[in-house]
Amino acid sequence: MDIENVPLSEVIPYENNPRKNDQAVDIVAKSIKEYGFKVPIILDKNNVIIAGHTRLKAALKLGLQEVPVLWADDLTPEQVKAFRIMDNKSSEYADWNLDLLKTELNELKDLNYDLDLTGFTNTDIENIDKYLENKIKEVDENIKTENVCPSCGYKW
Repeated sequence: MDIENVPLSEVIPYENNPRKNDQAVDIVAKSIKEYGFKVPIILDKNNVIIAGHTRLKAALKLGLQEVPVLWADDLTPEQVKAFRIMDNKSSEYADWNLDLLKTELNELKDLNYDLDLTGFTNTDIENIDKYLENKIKEVDENIKTENVCPSCGYKW
């Protein structure tokens, strides 16, 4: 794979992009500013975006003159259309392991790292804490509950 920097003026947004991404632009811009442009924009053979509309908007917001791109010029028009949809949809199939997420966030917090750069707000982090606390209480309550068979009186 060859990644090449190209002027922003040569990158063409896909006019039928169904993903509403304006709310993600600020956090992606923060990410690019902090970590650099680590995920290229994927273009078709006509320089039209297949994946990376949010990164393009973030680059514009940051005033960048060029962006890294990867051409997926080996795909058919049907594959390009399907890949655009799959690229956005695939993230909906993933879940978080909240215990591990909390550990990672706590380690960053202990290092005084700006947790806003993770994409999680303080409210998000508080909600993780509350969810985990409720799960612990639920397990504790289940352990304390004594079950009795209504037929024979066996306790477990």
